[in-house]
Amino acid sequence: MKKNAVLVDGVILNGPIIDSNSGEKFVEEVYRLLMSEIVYKAPDVTEKVCEWKEPEQLKKLLDVKIRDIGEPHQKLLQLCQNTIKYSVKTSHPRFFNQLYAGMDHYALAARFITEALNPSVYTYEVSPVFILIEEAVLLKMSEFLGWKAADGIFSPGGSVSNMYAVNMARYKYCPDIKEHGLSNSPRLVMFTSEECHYSMKKAAAFLGIGTHNVYFVKADHQGKMIPEELEKQIQRAKEEGAVPFLVIATSGTTVLGAFDPLDDIADICERHKLWFHVDASWGGSALMSRKYRKLLSGIDRADSVAWNPHKMLMAGIQCCAFLVKDNSDLLKRCHSAEASYLFQQDKFYDVRYDTGDKSIQCSRRADAFKFWLMWKALGTIGLEERVNRALALSKYLANEIKKRDGFELLWEPEYANICFWYIPPSLRDMQKGPEYWQRLNQVAPVIKERMMRKGSMMIGYQPHRDKVNFFRQIIISPQVSREDMDFVLDEIELLGKDL
Repeated sequence: MKKNAVLVDGVILNGPIIDSNSGEKFVEEVYRLLMSEIVYKAPDVTEKVCEWKEPEQLKKLLDVKIRDIGEPHQKLLQLCQNTIKYSVKTSHPRFFNQLYAGMDHYALAARFITEALNPSVYTYEVSPVFILIEEAVLLKMSEFLGWKAADGIFSPGGSVSNMYAVNMARYKYCPDIKEHGLSNSPRLVMFTSEECHYSMKKAAAFLGIGTHNVYFVKADHQGKMIPEELEKQIQRAKEEGAVPFLVIATSGTTVLGAFDPLDDIADICERHKLWFHVDASWGGSALMSRKYRKLLSGIDRADSVAWNPHKMLMAGIQCCAFLVKDNSDLLKRCHSAEASYLFQQDKFYDVRYDTGDKSIQCSRRADAFKFWLMWKALGTIGLEERVNRALALSKYLANEIKKRDGFELLWEPEYANICFWYIPPSLRDMQKGPEYWQRLNQVAPVIKERMMRKGSMMIGYQPHRDKVNFFRQIIISPQVSREDMDFVLDEIELLGKDL
């Protein structure tokens, strides 16, 4: 026992109990592992995208059991090594599975910094740098929306941003609900496209609006909301005695990458005095491109927007902005709880910089920083080039699909979603009846399994409307090349020609 040791409840309080030297050495070794196994290998197409293992086998390989006694450092390093080895390499040039991919080194470095600093972005006193950076990023993003007055917050995902929009629209229409609840509120109805993200139903359920009060509007063959059908649905709700309060359009649908006609929808919203939200989580980054920002023509008329820079712009998950065309503190009034232990009004600095009460969260990550550092490094021109290149590669792949026997493009891509069938030789001369569609429906799942087990690439598939299973390839990363596009088609044919 140390001299003059102080004990409380049998616990020695002298000095720290953490072995800093050992911890620092471990961090250094893990950092070298990150560089050698992830960062340096990220662009290497000879590496596997994934090392597939079945769940029970993977549990044993990872040794997931937690024990009473801590593990030695060498064992911990091996656990880190295995975690990397058996995880999907989303930075691999041939990872096309989701609406995110690739690695931006500046954003990654920013994530290292925020993880090490461990900030929580709610008050200026504990997070001065990140409060100011978030404000600057939100202001710049709002300029691309064409807004002069704006507010916003970074959220833990596009789904939460959409929930913010539903709650704000309801608060604007029925402010008493915040304090008095739903018991005396009218039956509120919201409208969105049948091609919308599933978070709309979740938001309605979570906020007590009810999924049956989400009216889905028909989309055309390209996946765009039909304005005339929206008008019909609004009239239907009114005839039922319900109260319309919100319309949600989509800029960049999940499957087809379709963009709703925002100006036409805005006209309807203005006529009926409805809150107009645009879910641009996926497609918002087209605003960075002078060539493609026309896809979101009319977004300046929206009341709120969800936009995720972690998707097309590669800021790293998660990086999601919720923006509001308002400078009256509506966002704060809607969500504030005025906790006296955080948001004291007699602080020695300008408390307007204590932005945390705008959020439904308390602890909140510094997600704006990685986007800010990446934007500072690349500039708007660099981000524009990233968008333009991804969409140029999308057009290249679509054209190659149209040239190749056994491949069929389902829709001309409007964005970075390329949807297509691979038709094996055994089906190419077959009449397109029930048996044909049943067999074609099985092709994509089998090829997906084969590519996963081989580790050569990852591409998603799904059925949609009247279409049986088809591939949906997403192109994002600037590390992707024309050769990768050719490889995708060659590999699908190699994996599926015997089906």
